[in-house]
Amino acid sequence: MCTGDNLDTAIAISKEAGIVTDADLLHNEEGYVCMLGKHFREVVGGIVSKVDPKTQAKTDSVGNKKAFRDVAAKLKVLARSSPEDKYILVTGLKELGKVVAVTGDGTNDAPALNRADVGFAMGITGTDVAKNASDIVLTDDNFCSVLTAIKYGRNIYDSVRKFLVFQITVNVSALFIVFSGALIFADPPLTAVQMLWVNLIMDTFAALALATEPPSMALLDR
Repeated sequence: MCTGDNLDTAIAISKEAGIVTDADLLHNEEGYVCMLGKHFREVVGGIVSKVDPKTQAKTDSVGNKKAFRDVAAKLKVLARSSPEDKYILVTGLKELGKVVAVTGDGTNDAPALNRADVGFAMGITGTDVAKNASDIVLTDDNFCSVLTAIKYGRNIYDSVRKFLVFQITVNVSALFIVFSGALIFADPPLTAVQMLWVNLIMDTFAALALATEPPSMALLDR
């Protein structure tokens, strides 16, 4: 949880939300579980920008990757965090190969929302800047809607994959039959019109059935 509130308030809210436990706070010798934004920024070395001399493309990276790796393994609450702190956190996690999603509603969340793989903005309380920087807008401002978005996103991906596997299998099989039949017999076993009918009747309805399969809660078990 990244928030601009003070550390005590952030810890109290994160306990209610189940983000941290008393055991986490007891085993916090290095102070990485709950950190202040300023301390976090100093430990990880901030953001370092590099410009490619050929393409002139600018890339941002964390200054101290080793320290960030140690912090990221334990960090659960970041209090008094600035927009730069949130941006550093997202950038560092992406450099570690993580898939990062960010939720936010304010203008100060825009850099992190834009940098994340998926940005969720609040539709009611969110600012226009946050909405424009995000990929998905939660129209009801409900965090549970994030689960719905994940469920439908995975279902669409699965449906596309099933559709492609079915189409490739059917068409490669038909191609093999027609090609081998033309070599063995004088005439191909299926004419062009017959192949068209096979594609129209068999492929269309089967592919539609695969593409319109509704999502299930089992998709969230991965």
